[in-house]
Amino acid sequence: MSVRLNRYLSICGIASRRKADEMISDSSIAVNGEYVTDLGTRIEPEKDIVEVNGKIINPEVERYIILNKPRLYLTTLAEDNNKKTILELIKDIPQRVYPVGRLDYDTEGLLFLTNAGSLANKILHPRNNVPKEYIAIVGGVVDEKALRKMINGNKLIDGFAKPDKISILKAGKDETILKIVFHEGRNRLVKRYFISFDYMVKRLKRVGIGSLKLGRLPKGKWRDLTRHELINLKKSLGL
Repeated sequence: MSVRLNRYLSICGIASRRKADEMISDSSIAVNGEYVTDLGTRIEPEKDIVEVNGKIINPEVERYIILNKPRLYLTTLAEDNNKKTILELIKDIPQRVYPVGRLDYDTEGLLFLTNAGSLANKILHPRNNVPKEYIAIVGGVVDEKALRKMINGNKLIDGFAKPDKISILKAGKDETILKIVFHEGRNRLVKRYFISFDYMVKRLKRVGIGSLKLGRLPKGKWRDLTRHELINLKKSLGL
């Protein structure tokens, strides 16, 4: 079965389709020993040999990873001389996997990483309403009256927000531990939501993305999804 060359380059993790088109136009891609410049070029992956700057490429093995990101790590694969990044935690993974969404520098917990672009896009697309579950420790006591207000939603600077679920896990003298679920992906939404009720988030941990759960994965460690987890995730996304 033939595929367009730019799509094949994307599948192999070489570049996006747009960038692949640029590489084809720049005569950086050879098929069966001959450089091609036609953007409509199609290949048969099982028969044709594709080279990028003289190096033969092959489709990447798809990987699906759960990482327990510690606090004070940047969600980036770029090196940073001043701060730690998740790149340090996944450097033993041979495939190039990318975080699906992000966590703030001071937020910990579940990050999902993959090199399967179609699945990543499904998770990120707002219309799929993929819920994200968090455990938040906030300063002060959240009583039942305050909780009822939080359940009903509140107006933020970028529009109205309402959690899918919210509950009190433990109430102390000067702080409260809550579980909160949003299917939206707005920047710093959980922290801003609690601030709108005059509660400052002291610690925040993501423990779920859709059907994926962090479980007891140690902090700073990663693991592959189980076959059962992957089947359930794809099923929930209509794949």
